Amino acid sequence: MKNYIKMYRAEKSLTQKELAQMTGVSRQAIIAIENEKHDPSLKLAGRIAKALEKPIDTIFDLDDID
Repeated sequence: MKNYIKMYRAEKSLTQKELAQMTGVSRQAIIAIENEKHDPSLKLAGRIAKALEKPIDTIFDLDDID
């Protein structure tokens, strides 16, 4: 699923490691999600949205769901 995590993370000057710590996952998980290799669970998507202070549907392109 297409996402804009990297863009919004950069806006907040967060590293992948910092976002990972804020959301309770590994840096590798954030990398995989940013690179669209892995889709997060709804719970994790919510934690990412909260950390980035954006609505889920702003961060994730929900029209891109197969």
